[in-house]
Amino acid sequence: MENKHLKIGTRGSKLALWQAHFLQESLNQIDISSELVIIKTQGDKIQDIGFDKMEGKGFFTKEIEEALIDMKIDVAVHSMKDMPTDNPEELVITAISDRANPADWMLIKKDAVDFDKDLKLKANAIVGSSSSRRKGQILGFRPDLQLIDLRGNVPTRVNKLRTEKYDAIILAAAGLERLELDLSEFTIIKFNPREFIPAPAQGVMAYQTRKDNITARRILKNIHHSSTAERTNVERKVLNMMDGSCHLPIGVYCERDEGGHYHVWASYGEDWQKPMRTVQISQSTSHHMAERIVEQLKK
Repeated sequence: MENKHLKIGTRGSKLALWQAHFLQESLNQIDISSELVIIKTQGDKIQDIGFDKMEGKGFFTKEIEEALIDMKIDVAVHSMKDMPTDNPEELVITAISDRANPADWMLIKKDAVDFDKDLKLKANAIVGSSSSRRKGQILGFRPDLQLIDLRGNVPTRVNKLRTEKYDAIILAAAGLERLELDLSEFTIIKFNPREFIPAPAQGVMAYQTRKDNITARRILKNIHHSSTAERTNVERKVLNMMDGSCHLPIGVYCERDEGGHYHVWASYGEDWQKPMRTVQISQSTSHHMAERIVEQLKK
């Protein structure tokens, strides 16, 4: 392959930079050089309110997508779960990474642990999260919990658990594992993604380009994980059919077993303070799975 050089657009958080460096290394392995361009997004700038109170969509993607459209960068790397399901007309998700751990973890301060309670968490504990999906699902397990918004990048949120009034916080396992943070002072509840259902495409990175950048698209196809895409396509189609917003109180998780059968778990609520409906279906192909899930969630 002819050697090419790509400009990679990324947010500046430690996790975003980890993801961008991962892409760089993947490109290095196919002899493609690259450089990073750091871009600050609305989600980075506004830290004092929860996502469910912010207007619009694409809090962590809009400014990076604008840089793509303006040809300031060649490829954007995103956490796929942060992406709206409707791409700007000029852009396309060209490739995605393999999936890291899709689960959510709850970190609990030692003095808030109660082994006699569900989830090992004391009565009326204060739990930090700005995700309406996580709030709604955790209340389904423990209606007594107090849910308080929690913003910031992953290390900031972990430090807020240490220093502020939270008894526990809920975060994506993928980010915690990628950053290799020292969590030894906390009790960790590792949720099963079939029971505490993650955001669509959680644990997956998306590589976005301009539609007309054929060179970049051909390069990125060499690192595309089609088997992961097959499953996340189901998850994101459900999201798209329900609303299209990555901040809807909805979780969708798809697995493919060794026999080739597909299994999907989904949970949805009109509001995180209302009970969430959970459904599960299995079938031999992924064909029309999203439609079946949506039909059941809307009943």
